[in-house]
Amino acid sequence: MGVLKRFEQRLEGLVNGTFAKVFKSEVQPVEIAGALQRECDNNASIWNRDRTVVPNDFIVELSAPDYERLSPYSGQLGDELSGMVRDYAKQQRYTFMGPIKVNLQKAEDLDTGLYRVRSRTLAGSESQNPQARGPAAAPQQRPGGYGYPPQPAGAPPMPSAPPPGSRPAPRAGGPAVGAQPYGQTRRWIEINGTRHQISRPTLVLGRSTDADVRIDDPGVSRRHCEIRVGTPSTIQDLGSTNGIVVDGQHTTRATLRDGSRIVVGSTTIVYRQAEG
Repeated sequence: MGVLKRFEQRLEGLVNGTFAKVFKSEVQPVEIAGALQRECDNNASIWNRDRTVVPNDFIVELSAPDYERLSPYSGQLGDELSGMVRDYAKQQRYTFMGPIKVNLQKAEDLDTGLYRVRSRTLAGSESQNPQARGPAAAPQQRPGGYGYPPQPAGAPPMPSAPPPGSRPAPRAGGPAVGAQPYGQTRRWIEINGTRHQISRPTLVLGRSTDADVRIDDPGVSRRHCEIRVGTPSTIQDLGSTNGIVVDGQHTTRATLRDGSRIVVGSTTIVYRQAEG
């Protein structure tokens, strides 16, 4: 059983209580869990043949409406997400320099349904000492600032972590989830009123928890189709059982335009794009 599936099952045990309110937010906990996995993969640093270090200190930035819905449960959710990261790291043979922490923060620049994950690597003494986050601290090992990989001893200094309340720049190598550089084309899909930002070259849709966007529909295959960003963007069927319908036409591959309607199973997806 995959790590995301186990995480989802643990959350299901809380749904019947007050924690069920979390699932009414635009951003779903399993989406955040998948983003944390990708954050570990994207920031893994090989220190030697037997040790690959990944971030252990995470901040999940949410839009104001999503933050208001999730913040009352941030303690429980943070613990569950930390456990998921620990399980995933064990599976991938990753190691940490300190305790795993996942915190939620409000970001005024994000729209409902969008989120951004930032991470850094902190040694155990730093993560337990709030003063170690400030510029005057002298940690035993150099941490990576949010969005930067950890640095071995002797490496050139890294940019310092952003002060509280500031907005950090996106990680080098690509925009964060939900963030788009000004002047570039923004792309997203809308499913049942929920917006999912497209911030990577490909976006897999399906019923599996491993899909980039999960669609809970029995007529949808585990990995049903894939949107490929480009000029123009396209959608490709991934050998699904029921196929895809784009703008009323059954197809295996189609070009997407702003407003294209995609039907998978009994679910309608609207593709959107606009200049940033």
